[in-house]
Amino acid sequence: MANEAIPSFFTMEKFCVHILGCGSAKPTLRHLPTAQIVELHGKYYMIDCGEGVQVTMQRLGLPMHRIGHIFISHNHGDHIFGLPGLIGTMGLLGRTAQLHIHGPEDIRPFLDTILTHYCNGMDYEVVFHPIHTREHNIIFSDRSVSVYSLPLEHRVPCTGFLLREAQSLPHIRREMIEAYDIPVSQINNIKAGASWTTEDGKVLTSEMLTTPAAPARSYAYCSDTTYVPQLAELIDGVNLLYHEATYGDDCAGRARTTLHSTAAQAATIARDAHAGQLVIGHFSARIKDEKPLLEEAKNIFPNTILAREGLNIDIF
Repeated sequence: MANEAIPSFFTMEKFCVHILGCGSAKPTLRHLPTAQIVELHGKYYMIDCGEGVQVTMQRLGLPMHRIGHIFISHNHGDHIFGLPGLIGTMGLLGRTAQLHIHGPEDIRPFLDTILTHYCNGMDYEVVFHPIHTREHNIIFSDRSVSVYSLPLEHRVPCTGFLLREAQSLPHIRREMIEAYDIPVSQINNIKAGASWTTEDGKVLTSEMLTTPAAPARSYAYCSDTTYVPQLAELIDGVNLLYHEATYGDDCAGRARTTLHSTAAQAATIARDAHAGQLVIGHFSARIKDEKPLLEEAKNIFPNTILAREGLNIDIF
């Protein structure tokens, strides 16, 4: 073992939410329509795709070619009008890998129009995956993450998304590996549960040679929706919650009419879900200062922050 370097297994993979837009229907000089990038284990997952995403991604240094999956919450322009340009630019950049788009069935005609009339003849395939918006199901999974739908209540079929990091393997105990001269080639087997038998016949179990991995992290995205108390149970224990807060308490009546939420309602969901942190967004163009929204939310859930374009939120 003296000539073998034992790799470090304690580095936590990056899990970060990049806010590209956090406004509502009308773009303003302060906010762009809704869009986010979730960066996890070196992969990029886009959530909603409002206007302006390409410019914001370039400003933040987020490469478009690393987006493999786009999750669309619902068929309103402030959440999908960035798709035509993004799909087209990916083609111009020479993309060949498939692009997977997940969303309610009623965005399919819009997507078909884009592909037929504006992006015909591209060198890559766009694959659409319809989501049942009234169900809480797993809709996608890979080695890094599992994505679940969250039923929301809006004026059109709408879904939120819960992203759960894949549970990592236990951490190897370096001192035990060195003490018993265990080959580096066996480390992954031990982390996966295998035991090791020394030359004198002593059996060392995986539990003796490892320490538990950190709990898997999670992120929930809930926009657009009226107040849905049942959401708290579906996302219980989530590390970070993004919840729309289109209005303040002074516009609670308008929030009910338009099937949106107030900052206080977003905070109530975070509190009842035992969330680690809340970020509120999807601000109405009527609102010129979001600080009162922040105060309303913090009165109920103190660990609340405001979304803003360019904000990067690390999840630990």
